Amino acid sequence: MQTVKPRKQNLLQAESKLSLEEQQFDFRRKTLGLFLGPALGLLVYFMPIAGLKEQAHGLLAIVTFVATWWITEPVPIPVSSMLGPVIATLMGIVNPTQAFAPFANPLIFLFMGSFMLATAMMSHGLDKRFAYAILSMSWVGSSPTRILLALGLVTALCSGWVSNTATTAMMFPIAMGLLFAIKDMHAAAGREIELSKYTYATGLMLMAGYASSVGGVLTPVGTPPNLIMIGLLEQMGGVRVSFFQWMIWGSIAMVAYFILVYIVLKKMFPADVDHIEGASELIRERRNSLGPWKAGEINAVIAFTVAVTLWVLPGFLAMIYGSGDPILAKYNKYFSEAVVAMLAGLLLFILPTNWAERKFTLTWNEAVKGIDWGTLILFGGGLSLGTMMYTTGLSKWVGDIIVTATGANSQVAIVILFSLFSLLMSELTSHTAATNMVGPLGITVAISAGLSPVPVAVAIALSSSLGFMLPVSTPPNAIVYGSGFIPITKMIKSGFIIDLIGIALVTIPLVVYVVKWVGY
Repeated sequence: MQTVKPRKQNLLQAESKLSLEEQQFDFRRKTLGLFLGPALGLLVYFMPIAGLKEQAHGLLAIVTFVATWWITEPVPIPVSSMLGPVIATLMGIVNPTQAFAPFANPLIFLFMGSFMLATAMMSHGLDKRFAYAILSMSWVGSSPTRILLALGLVTALCSGWVSNTATTAMMFPIAMGLLFAIKDMHAAAGREIELSKYTYATGLMLMAGYASSVGGVLTPVGTPPNLIMIGLLEQMGGVRVSFFQWMIWGSIAMVAYFILVYIVLKKMFPADVDHIEGASELIRERRNSLGPWKAGEINAVIAFTVAVTLWVLPGFLAMIYGSGDPILAKYNKYFSEAVVAMLAGLLLFILPTNWAERKFTLTWNEAVKGIDWGTLILFGGGLSLGTMMYTTGLSKWVGDIIVTATGANSQVAIVILFSLFSLLMSELTSHTAATNMVGPLGITVAISAGLSPVPVAVAIALSSSLGFMLPVSTPPNAIVYGSGFIPITKMIKSGFIIDLIGIALVTIPLVVYVVKWVGY
């Protein structure tokens, strides 16, 4: 029986499974990027550019430098993110207060509180209890098709509230256990199968990775690109998108993407049996091993319920009293999403698991290890660059060039253009870094064209979650690729199909019609 491994171990396992050719390519990419980034930055800085003010020109050089390092990753991406505001300060483009203010943006604390909640849920086993509860339902049984569906549902729903990487790390050993149950069943029947060449194994592992990315679009805290675009919308466009409003189109997108992923994987990687002997017993055994509910799990549920209730309550108040009612305005004044996240997170340090020994649901050491500080830094750095691009006029200059070159000046055309651009960049680099690069441009182009920036912002966030073609696109892809059961050609083919159909039939229609229907 497989054992659950920590997230970092799963990532290390994924890296160790990369082929020699892939490791060599990665090495060359990082080495090239180390020198190419500053070289391109200097080239842009000393290149005469008509119509661009001095500050915007200097910032363009910085963005070129940082973006190159985001794509090639010669240093950790959060390090590259801090370079932007540091160099901008040294060049006199902004003062230190302006450069680093975005690192204290309330959305940073929304993420921090969410990380605390997720850490408590995982450390007390609440995520596994939820997963096994769904997988052990009678409708799932031992059917490979239903197991694929149930595993995907669990993964997507968890990923809407817990980080995509952590969710995949949790589901990875569950999927592995099910595959070894299939292997044992075939062996008992006198048939030996090699899981690395077993079609259903490829589909099940891909589901564990893809469903994590799909589930991330559900809520603002599901994946960093969502919050990045919400932050950029507020800073650059003066538009506030609430937690409840995001969940309206996020839930529709998640369901549509999930149906697409399920159909594609079911068709491309069918099972050769109708029944997996021992699958139900395996899930039941793991569920029973969790034992009765513990105080830590109950407390985590309480804190999580408090957060979700306070996050979605403004939406219901708006429906009851109207969006302009003083009650709603007063509520939003005191209970912003960031305050609610921190309130729920801090509650975990107060709710006891053993009062006699003064033990509480979450310790500071657990919180420090559970908070993804790199994501917070990357988020702050992206907001800083985005804000500077807007205030210096750089994003408008670039946006005008894009509109002139492509002719994209309608809502649909802009959404299509930036959906494809965001998807392409997310396949090549971190989807968080891709959103930081593409987001300011998309919002500026929409505003310059006299259109609402919300549809294109949502399109960029959703498209960045569709990076399914390569192991380097997202950590979930890397984790499941590390199983050794996914040929790279199969990941590219299935990822390409899902990316293409997802953009054409889900992302574009959703943001053009549903976002408009919501009121943007």
